[in-house]
Amino acid sequence: MDNGQIQEQSQPLRELLQGYGLQSGHRDEMLNADGSVKPVWQQFINHLSNLSPDQLSKRFARGDQYLRDAGVLYRQYDEAVSVEREWPLSHIPVMLSEAEWKHISAGLIQRADLLEQVVRDLYGPNDLVASGHLPPTLLGQNPAWLRPMVGVKPATENYLNLLSFEIGRGPDGKWWVITDLVEAPSTAGFAIENRVAMSRVFPNFFADSNIHRLGGFFQNFQQKLFDLRGKSDGQIALLSSGPANPNYAEHAYIARYLGLLLVEGEDLIVHDGQAMVRTVDGPKPLSLLWNRVPGAMCDPLELDPSSDIGAPGLLQALRLQKLDTVNAIGTGVLETRALMAFLPKIAREYYRQPLMMSNIATWWCGHEAERNHVIANRDKMMLGSAFSTVPLMSDVDTTILSSDDDRDKARKATELLTRSGREYVGQEAITLSTTPTYEDGALVARPMCVRLFLGRMRDGWQVMPGGYARVSAGDDAKAFAMQRGGRVADVWVASEKPVQKTSLLQPQQTPAFSRAYTSALPSRAADNLFWLGRYVERAEQNIRLFRAYFARINDGATHNTPLLAHMRANLMANVAPNTVAMSARFGGPLELGLQSASKISDRFSPDGMMALRALVASSRDIDHRTLQIEEIPREISTLLRQITGFAGLVHENMYRSDGWRFLSLGLSLERAANMAQVLAHLLGSNAPDGALDLALEIGDSVVAHRSQFSIIATPGSIMEILGIDSQNPRAIRYHISRARKHIAELPGQKGGRVLTEAARKVLLLETLLATTSVDALTSDMLLQVQRDIWDIAEALSVAHLV
Repeated sequence: MDNGQIQEQSQPLRELLQGYGLQSGHRDEMLNADGSVKPVWQQFINHLSNLSPDQLSKRFARGDQYLRDAGVLYRQYDEAVSVEREWPLSHIPVMLSEAEWKHISAGLIQRADLLEQVVRDLYGPNDLVASGHLPPTLLGQNPAWLRPMVGVKPATENYLNLLSFEIGRGPDGKWWVITDLVEAPSTAGFAIENRVAMSRVFPNFFADSNIHRLGGFFQNFQQKLFDLRGKSDGQIALLSSGPANPNYAEHAYIARYLGLLLVEGEDLIVHDGQAMVRTVDGPKPLSLLWNRVPGAMCDPLELDPSSDIGAPGLLQALRLQKLDTVNAIGTGVLETRALMAFLPKIAREYYRQPLMMSNIATWWCGHEAERNHVIANRDKMMLGSAFSTVPLMSDVDTTILSSDDDRDKARKATELLTRSGREYVGQEAITLSTTPTYEDGALVARPMCVRLFLGRMRDGWQVMPGGYARVSAGDDAKAFAMQRGGRVADVWVASEKPVQKTSLLQPQQTPAFSRAYTSALPSRAADNLFWLGRYVERAEQNIRLFRAYFARINDGATHNTPLLAHMRANLMANVAPNTVAMSARFGGPLELGLQSASKISDRFSPDGMMALRALVASSRDIDHRTLQIEEIPREISTLLRQITGFAGLVHENMYRSDGWRFLSLGLSLERAANMAQVLAHLLGSNAPDGALDLALEIGDSVVAHRSQFSIIATPGSIMEILGIDSQNPRAIRYHISRARKHIAELPGQKGGRVLTEAARKVLLLETLLATTSVDALTSDMLLQVQRDIWDIAEALSVAHLV
């Protein structure tokens, strides 16, 4: 920045901007060419300059903590390994004026209308090809053009209802469309999360500023989904490919935020052309699908037969107009890189005027003149596949056409284009504008582009007044991907007048609209909830065994002591006598529990997920630390309190829905079965000395036993308190009775005269426990009780979970 300009600023502002340098050839979003702060940034920069580095650090940490607590993560792929990483929020927003935003909006709305006309033609009369406006190759050889969708009209009027665009600003100040995101535009949910995080970083400034809120956009789009659904009583669902998808966290968030049913391909079936969702109450009709799966993977019957994330017959449901999608399947053809070479001319045909916001200059090399232009201007070009849907500027496989100082590379590129020109496009390498980020205590200018979202509302297209900026790592304008160190920033649209402050956290809902989705529980979700309950209870049981085992080692016992050998053989699956093997018996179930919870994060509270992640982290920490034998019981007791706290949190905070019942059933059946095994092996005639005390300890009923019986523990008193007591939450009978009550409330049973198989089995077992004397509960009978419990679980699975 020019020294004269710095001297005109206040002292705090001078210090903040001192190291901020304008990059040669780049336009900067915050500063004018003379180094002065742009008006739209002035208020925010003044606020920023009055905060000390320590205050900023604490505020940034507060925003990051919110994102961690909310489970906002992204996936880092390294060869065959996929790991979750923290969301890389850039804590400095991108500021745009309302006037500029209106200009951007008008250009994108015009483009959205153009794309609707183009896709309507590509899957309809195909006049664009017939008239020569598009070469046949761009359809015939294009894997994104799905031939089975030709002639398939949407059940409602439009092919497109939600769009996303990435735009960038060039050195001349003009905005350019970098890419069109059409078929399954994602990350709108991340835009909300970024905004909530930023409201925690700058709470006072944001509350008092005239920054347009995002909530109204989502309220309107939610109503649009209701309109698309029409008078049908079918479900509205968001189709995801599952937790392996890098945007799965956003899928779960947006489904939860808008009250949609989150489904995967295995949740769907098509019968007689009707798409349905497998639920615990049987198949339920599906009316509207918000697809987040690549179009070619949606239906293995008619499209890609290798797909395991779609549903066979889905295209037939669309063909018969018994199902509609937010954007039509196959609209991904609009993302084809080569199409950008023809859209400006097509727009002139449609509108008799140029596009208000054009895309970056693109030349399809299948025509000789365009191919020669690309070769002649190779020092300004990027070369890539004509049929790719990945933006050239972020494609790691992009070839940069070099100038004459790299003659060999230029020669090879020329030969390639001459031989196979129709397979390539050249795109002009634009120099993107820079925006400030905060790095190492200073503001630094980094290249950026902005992702924006358009929804077709009742009154036409509406642009979300804000968005999601991708900020490059370093000065490399291609390093936008988070996997390459890129960061994301919130986009603030500032008005000169007060704005409507719609709450993001309380979207307006039509009661019937919301209720229709929350009542349905996909079988897959119920299965994961059921197993989550089982895994957590299994981990708790094994933690108690681990603690009891090493407490006795600390008291002088050895691994060969009869009681400890008996524990390993009968209660611990012959585990090796060492801490690593034994800790895996609770660490493994916790990891599996986290996997199950991750698959249903739309139905699991952020607090519950945060607590479970912390629990898994604590387990891993114990496993990786070298603990002295005398430290183990204390450390394990801390973990035990953590896991019981998690169980209590989930049980007390979950809505009493069918999902909660399946979670509770998993916990109760697992606990009852485990206790049956414990009593069978510790109260039998061959049990070693100390077995009775061990049973009470594992059953966490020492105090309960003392309050109920004035005698020293006997097999009979322990069987009473841990076997058939109806009031002790550690007893077998207590949990079988609890399971019976839950099963009675499940779909297909409530109010029915004929018991389901699971209801019949659990009633018989409850009756047995209620009518059998303590003396009659032998070890063999208890092991049969355990088998009966697993039969109940199997019957539940057959009836509701498969």
